[in-house]
Amino acid sequence: MANNVVAKKEFGTQLTKVNDIYLPMIQRQMQGNGIQMDGYSKQCVLSAIGAINNVLDTNGVSWNDPNLDKSNITQVLLNVAALKLNASAHPREVYFQLRNVKVKDKDGNEHWKKQIEMGIEGDGNDAILSRFGRNVKEVKQFWLVRENDKFEYPTYNGLEMTPPKWTPTGKGKVVRVVYPIIKKDNTIEFYISEREDVLKNLIAHINNNLMNETFGLAENRYKATTKQKEQIAEKKRAILEKAEKLGLDSALDDPELQQYISPAWKDPQSRESMIVRKMRNNIVKKIPKDFGNAYIGLIYEENTDQEYIRVRKEIEENANQEELDFEEVEYEEAQEVEVIDQPDPKPANVLPNEETLEEQKQEQMQFENITEGPGF
Repeated sequence: MANNVVAKKEFGTQLTKVNDIYLPMIQRQMQGNGIQMDGYSKQCVLSAIGAINNVLDTNGVSWNDPNLDKSNITQVLLNVAALKLNASAHPREVYFQLRNVKVKDKDGNEHWKKQIEMGIEGDGNDAILSRFGRNVKEVKQFWLVRENDKFEYPTYNGLEMTPPKWTPTGKGKVVRVVYPIIKKDNTIEFYISEREDVLKNLIAHINNNLMNETFGLAENRYKATTKQKEQIAEKKRAILEKAEKLGLDSALDDPELQQYISPAWKDPQSRESMIVRKMRNNIVKKIPKDFGNAYIGLIYEENTDQEYIRVRKEIEENANQEELDFEEVEYEEAQEVEVIDQPDPKPANVLPNEETLEEQKQEQMQFENITEGPGF
């Protein structure tokens, strides 16, 4: 019993040290971008650190692990602070997972690093909409309209709108999601997303999982010849065209396509919740937002704009870049992700208020003083 008490005390002390290192650094970088962190932003950062610690602990990874990408964690925490996403909220607004990413240093040597990936849950997007939605006064409870429900779409006569009508039965698959939004002038707008619209999300997901696929035509996509690249591209095109032709549910059930689809999409226990989440996201993302700060707007785009993420991946894979974290200067290039489920986290930016190297050395010394223990 005494040993358990000592272990818990040691664990709490070590996690407090991690908080004391990261939180002031996040505050300084936010202030450098014209953002004053309020109490809720600080709470979100601390909750994120606790959630990340649970992920590391589950995977047997220490905060002092030399293969753990600290600059990546810094960027994730900046994202959490700017968007005010609470990992302790229920339902969850944000989640974290550990990924192994192959990187190449300045000498061209490849090695694996561990990175924390951040994903925004459906309720996280709702929280962002409520906080930053342009002229949004209140986001009401969304409607889950099922295939056996009675539903009438809204009608418009010039500027006059007749609201939609919904009689729920609770039977059948969810075929559409409706968001009633109250604007600041007390008008109400209804945003609707259809089930079949999720097909484009699935196609993007499959395309992402095909990134490193060579179909046995080459050792890997980096060593493929021009002719092999054309053959690989043609096969990928055929797969994506097949998914588009089949439609959402048929594509998810197709044996050939399932090998390129992650379990969260196709497993019975998570398939419907994934589809509903994508419908909700498709609505919330298209509603205009006003972040009041260009930096927060950029972070939002980096975490939600799939085209931006795709372009950024291509840049990272084909050009060297300098990563500066709070411990040391390293030159790395993201090259290959071991498991692809969600967009890769963005490496830390060099921000306008970047700490001097002397400050970084001091923070490194602080960090290295964290002793190994449970979860570390």
